[in-house]
Amino acid sequence: MVQASAIRIHKNGGPDVLKLETIQISDPGPGEILVEQKAIGLNFIDTYIRSGLYPAKLPATPGFEGAGRVIKLGEGVTEFSVGDRVAYSSFSGTYATHVKGPVAKAVKVPEGVSEEEAACLMLKGMTAWMLLFEIAKVQPGDKLLIWAAAGGVGTLATRWAKALGAVVIGVVSTDEKAELVKANGGDHVILSSEDVPARVKELTGGKGVDVSIDGVGKDSAASSIDSLRPRGLYITYGNASGAVEPIAPLVLQQKGSLMMTRPTLFHYTAERADLDRAAAAVFGALKVGAIKAEIGQRYALKDVAQAHIDLEGRKTTGATIIVP
Repeated sequence: MVQASAIRIHKNGGPDVLKLETIQISDPGPGEILVEQKAIGLNFIDTYIRSGLYPAKLPATPGFEGAGRVIKLGEGVTEFSVGDRVAYSSFSGTYATHVKGPVAKAVKVPEGVSEEEAACLMLKGMTAWMLLFEIAKVQPGDKLLIWAAAGGVGTLATRWAKALGAVVIGVVSTDEKAELVKANGGDHVILSSEDVPARVKELTGGKGVDVSIDGVGKDSAASSIDSLRPRGLYITYGNASGAVEPIAPLVLQQKGSLMMTRPTLFHYTAERADLDRAAAAVFGALKVGAIKAEIGQRYALKDVAQAHIDLEGRKTTGATIIVP
């Protein structure tokens, strides 16, 4: 048993429902480890748990991503030792000083990678891997439209796509964010206040992009679809502006026999081999400089409500770290 500080939600709502409390965490059971966290990743999915968009049993501690050091092992655990540095993208309740989770969902942090880098790369980095390698299967010359291109996933996806030889058109909300996308190698940047499909057609000789990678959701769905070439791929992977409204299959046919998918990383890393493959790709890309852990801001655990306000207000850039 360990005493921990944790953020708790007793009812769904706005950032004000996030409360810092003292809790007791039991010793790890068979196949589990107990981790003293050094860094926690902030993600939009955390706001969905808080608001109730993704239902969770209450009271609950939000958070899925983090990194730290193993302090206790459950029965039968041989993959890790006490003192090992580990990271994870799908533990439950990481908004805390300590977290307990299954060995099957954790990976070792390689030498030369900090806990902060690992904490901000597990969920966002592996999401970028999923989007580019598992779904879009990006090839040199492919034209990608990346929404929220200055955000956590967008920043990583832009850099990684450029390393793969793709042409990247980023969409952002401000001129300041546009400069960040250009600094990350983006070929073109469009402000979300513009007519995005018209600008895309202008930049692609009237053809449209091969893939739209869209984490914004409701507000951008129509523009994503209208920016695609015939037989293009619409990947909607987030709900920053709300859930995408239903799209009739006939619309996809009318718009050019388009393809559409709504993935979640958990389905792409459910098997141990897939998790290891994803983590190896992310840490390998970091090592060779294809991606960087762009930490735009840090918040103390007690200030996590402000972190949610800033994230939902689109005031953040790159990755956000919560410091336990």
